[in-house]
Formats: sequence, structure tokens, C-alpha cells
Amino acid sequence: MEFSLTTPALLFPTVSLLLLAYTNRFLTLATIIRNLYDRYHERQDKNLLAQIDNLRYRVYLIRNMQIFGVLSLLLCVTSMFALFAGWTDGGEWSFGIALALMIVSLGISLRELQTPSVRWICC
Repeated sequence: MEFSLTTPALLFPTVSLLLLAYTNRFLTLATIIRNLYDRYHERQDKNLLAQIDNLRYRVYLIRNMQIFGVLSLLLCVTSMFALFAGWTDGGEWSFGIALALMIVSLGISLRELQTPSVRWICC
């Protein structure tokens, strides 16, 4: 397999779109948490606290997804720099690690998607 400077560049659009999606999920959940927190102060409902805890866990997962995604992008850039400098082995290893970090990020994303929501208990 031929490994050139353009090979790590293939990951750039994917990482950019994933980070955008992760950020949108993070901001949406943060807004929901703020609204639930305000409602909790109006009436001390235990169900709201359970929902907030669940959403906080999901925000924690999303933050980790973002961290591994950014590390993947950083190693992609490192790989491109190494290939540009003529360090083929370093470029290949950096790209391999970048792919592994992206797999970790996607795995955490799958876990976040499988996290069940807290069911509301009415009245």
C-alpha cells in the first residue's frame, strides 16, 4: 500500500463533521440541563434530579468523544507533517494511532447513544 501525504488528509472532513455533531449534542444537552435545573429550583422534584444526572453523564461522554476526536485530528496533522518531512515510518504510525483514537471516539459515541433516558414518573 502506498502511503502519501494525502492519506491522512482523508480523515479531515470526517473529523470536522464529527466534532461539529458532537458539539451540537453537547450544547443541546447543556441547555436542557440548565432548563431542568431552573425547574428543579421552582419545585423540588426528585425526578428532575435523576434526569439531570443522566444528562450530565451523557455530557461527560460527549466531552470524552470530543477529546479523542481532537487528539485524532492532532495526530493526523502530525502524520502529515512527518510525511512532509520525509519520516515515512513516523507518519504511518501517527496515522495509525489517529485512526485508533477515532475508533475510541466513535465507540464512546455509540455508548452515549445507547444510554437510556430516565423515564418521567408522572404525578
